Amino acid sequence: MGTAIPGWAAGLSTAGQQRRCGVVDLGSNSVRLVVFEGSGRNPQAIFNEKAVLGLGRGLQTTGRLNPDAIEPALTVLARYYAVAMAMQAAPLEVLATAAVRDAENGPAFVAALQQRMPGVPMHILTGQEEARFSADGVLLGFPGADGILGDMGGGSLEVVQLQRGQVREAASLPLGSLRLADRSGHDVTRARAVTEAELAGLPWLAAGAGRDLYLVGGAWRALARIHIAQTGYPLAIVHHYVLRREEARDLAGVVMAASKRNLDRMPGAPQKRLGDLPYAAVVMRRLLRATGAGRVVFSANGLREGWYSRMLPDAVRAVDPMLEAGRELARGWGRDQHLPAALLAWTDTIFPQEDSHARALREAACLVSDIGSHDHPEYRAEQAFLRVLRQHGAGLDHPARAFLALCAALRYEAAPDSGFLATARALLDSQALARAEALGAALRLAYTLCGGTPALLAGTALLRRGSQLVLVLREGSGVFAGESVERRLGVLATALGLDWVVELAG
Repeated sequence: MGTAIPGWAAGLSTAGQQRRCGVVDLGSNSVRLVVFEGSGRNPQAIFNEKAVLGLGRGLQTTGRLNPDAIEPALTVLARYYAVAMAMQAAPLEVLATAAVRDAENGPAFVAALQQRMPGVPMHILTGQEEARFSADGVLLGFPGADGILGDMGGGSLEVVQLQRGQVREAASLPLGSLRLADRSGHDVTRARAVTEAELAGLPWLAAGAGRDLYLVGGAWRALARIHIAQTGYPLAIVHHYVLRREEARDLAGVVMAASKRNLDRMPGAPQKRLGDLPYAAVVMRRLLRATGAGRVVFSANGLREGWYSRMLPDAVRAVDPMLEAGRELARGWGRDQHLPAALLAWTDTIFPQEDSHARALREAACLVSDIGSHDHPEYRAEQAFLRVLRQHGAGLDHPARAFLALCAALRYEAAPDSGFLATARALLDSQALARAEALGAALRLAYTLCGGTPALLAGTALLRRGSQLVLVLREGSGVFAGESVERRLGVLATALGLDWVVELAG
C-alpha cells in the first residue's frame, strides 16, 4: 500500500531540507496528523496533532457516523491539509479505520473530505489491513517481538500473533472503546462478557502464554500514564513501558471499578479519555486471560509508524534501531565519526564473553560517548545524560536508555552521587549498574588519552592479564601516563576488580 517516493532514499531535497511525509489517522474516536522528517530507521515525528471528536460514537446503534462530529472532523482535517502542505509533506495520505469503513454514510464522508483535501489519497483500511499496519509499526520498535499485539481504537480491536518478529495470525474485532461501550449498554460488567465472547473465537491467542502482550492505542497509553504517575516511575515515557502480569491485572481492576469522579482524580488520567478507560481496562484484562501473557509492554508505535515503515527499504528496516539511534546522536553531536568504532575495538578486551545484546549496548555507548563535546564544560555530564535518556528512538527500552545515559555521564566524570543519575540507577539492576560504571570509566580513560581522536587512541591498548589491567602506551605516539591517566586507569581497574599497570611499547 505504500507510495513510492522519488529520491526517498537520498533523504535530502535539492534545497538541503530533509524530506517529509505525512499521514492522517482517521479513527473512530480521534483524528491525528503526523508529519515525519527524514528517511531513517527511527521515525522522527516533527508534527503530531490530535483531535478527539468521537466520529464513531453511536455507530453500533445507528449504523452511521456521529452527526455532531462530521462537520468538526471536516474542519480539523482541512487544517491538517493546510499544515501538511505548508510543511511540504509528500506523500500525504489519509488512513481511515473502523468508523468510516463500517458506517453507512462513510463513503459520503470520504467524498466530502476529498473536497477539503484535494489530491490526497484516501485509504479505507480493512480490519486485516489495519492489523498489519499496526504490526509493522510495533515491529519498527520491537524487531524481535514475540507474543500477542493488541491495537485498540474507538471502533475496533486489532489482534496479531507475533513470533520472533514475524506476523503469524491477525484479526479485527468490534471491541473499540466506543463500540464496546455501546454494545454493552455502557455497563462495564456486560462489557466483560461481550469481550470474552469475541476473544473466544480466536483460539490462537493462547499462543501468547508466558510471552508479551504488546498494547497500542490512546486509551491504553492513558492507562500506562496513570500507572507511571501512581507509582512514581522515574521515566515519563510510555513507549517500552512494562508491567508484570499481576501489575496489569491490578491496574485494570482499579480502573474498571472506579467511578468517573474517581477516575478524574487519578494522577495522569486524561480528561478526554475518562469515558474510554474502563473499557480499555476490560479488554486489557480479558486479553491477559485469553493469552496467558506474562508481561504487558506498551508501544507508542502503531498504524502511523507502520505506514512510515512500508516506505523504508528492506535494508533500512533491518538495521538495529538502538544502534541507529546512537548513530543519529553521534552524527549530530560527535566530533569524529570514526572514533566510535575505534572505542568499541579498544574496549573489547575488558568485556570478554558478552552476549550480542551486551555488545550492542557497548557499541551504542561508544556511539553516544562524545555528544557533550559542544556543551558548556560545567554541564556536559548532565546534558549528555539527559540527551541520551530522553532521545527519540523506536527501539530503546527503558533499561537501555538508562544504561547508555549513565555511561555517557560517567564518561564526562559525573560524580557518582549526582542527583540527576538517580533515574538511571532506579532503572538498572546491580549487574547492569556495575557494567555501566566500568564502561563509563573506560570511555573516560580513552578520551583522556586520545582527546577524541582515533589517531592518538591507536597509540594505546588495554589488556587483561590475569588479575591485572594493563595500559600499553606506544612510545612517540603523543600519549603518556600523567596523573590524570593513572587516576582514571585506577578507577577503571577498581570497577573491574583488578590491579593496574602501565607498560611502554616501542
